[in-house]
Amino acid sequence: MALIKMNFVSQKLKRSVDINVILPIDKYIHEEKTISDKPFRTMYLLHGIYGDCNDWINFTSIRQFAENKNIAVVMPSAENRFYVDNEYTGEMYGEFIGEELVELTRKTFNLSHERDDTIIAGLSMGGYGAMKLGLRKPEKFAAVASLSGALAMAESMDNLLEIRPKAYWEGIFGPLDSLKGSDNDLIHLIQQIDAKKAPRFFVACGTEDALDPANTYAVQQMEKHQLDVTFEQGPGGHDWVFWDHWIQRVLE
Repeated sequence: MALIKMNFVSQKLKRSVDINVILPIDKYIHEEKTISDKPFRTMYLLHGIYGDCNDWINFTSIRQFAENKNIAVVMPSAENRFYVDNEYTGEMYGEFIGEELVELTRKTFNLSHERDDTIIAGLSMGGYGAMKLGLRKPEKFAAVASLSGALAMAESMDNLLEIRPKAYWEGIFGPLDSLKGSDNDLIHLIQQIDAKKAPRFFVACGTEDALDPANTYAVQQMEKHQLDVTFEQGPGGHDWVFWDHWIQRVLE
């Protein structure tokens, strides 16, 4: 398993950024096989709030899981900005992840350019980001996975205001009274997407997680609009024990 740490200047963010890339090539070396010319299937894997591109490597066995499944994994950093495009700050995280990062990593590494070989996943804030990018850019991703995702932001404002002050959230999403029905409202995007063009979705949340009701509600909306969604719940809270287990289900 090769773990590649990469730094480059992003045109979408107008600054240097760090990413980690997992390439499952160890078995070719140890077994003295020639590395296949066939491009790797790829998962773009997003971190949660307060995290960065190192979280999945530091707190889960993602390297082993990716090796077992022969899948490349690309892990970017997105500060605490929820993977949204912010015209006021010029931080275009949606375009950075969904366009620039996909194209750059495909050209730099031996990654498949096919939609059917490309998925996006994330936890908590990253679950929101993965879901939003999958809904906005269905031509890029064949499947989307959210673990303990913040999937009903407009319906959960009271809970969010207990975590951070109003000014923080408005710095990301703009005026909170305009969030519902906007491009940052996942429920709105679910209602707008053409089900025939949408990717497949996998949603998982712990039964002891405070976000479980919001996940249940989001999945109900997805089913109502005939999206292809698998929803699985299990014991656990909003923690790495849960995510380390369920990322394996994502890869399956």
